[in-house]
Amino acid sequence: MRFMMIVKGTSDSEAGVMPSEELVAAMQRYNEELAKAGVLVAADGLHPTSGGIRISYPEAGGKPKITDGPFTEAKEIIAGFTMIEVKSKEEAIEWALRMPDPHGYGQGQIELRQIFDMSDLTQDPEMLAKEQALRERLEGPRRT
Repeated sequence: MRFMMIVKGTSDSEAGVMPSEELVAAMQRYNEELAKAGVLVAADGLHPTSGGIRISYPEAGGKPKITDGPFTEAKEIIAGFTMIEVKSKEEAIEWALRMPDPHGYGQGQIELRQIFDMSDLTQDPEMLAKEQALRERLEGPRRT
């Protein structure tokens, strides 16, 4: 089961305030623990939405609309993420509870969401085989 720990943004993260060296070190130790346990898939922080682009589809079948950032209130923004692959929701919660306060000032908030597997979306054997082949192709370069 894959889960994403979504680190919610704050007014500081949206203003581009960088984390302290202590917080960077704490997050690095946490990511090393995840990697050592073999559950880490990916982990990164995101630049503020002021440099982002939003692509929306306001009309079914219509052309996409491009909007430059910044976007909505900071509490609705994603400031970073950690993706893990674990055996259960309970294990995902345990790992999420071990994450340091992602902003370091008591403002941190983490949203834990399970990621769909293709088998959750379809039982079509051809589509499942294509998904599996794509995953194997993507994982190949990482192993070398």
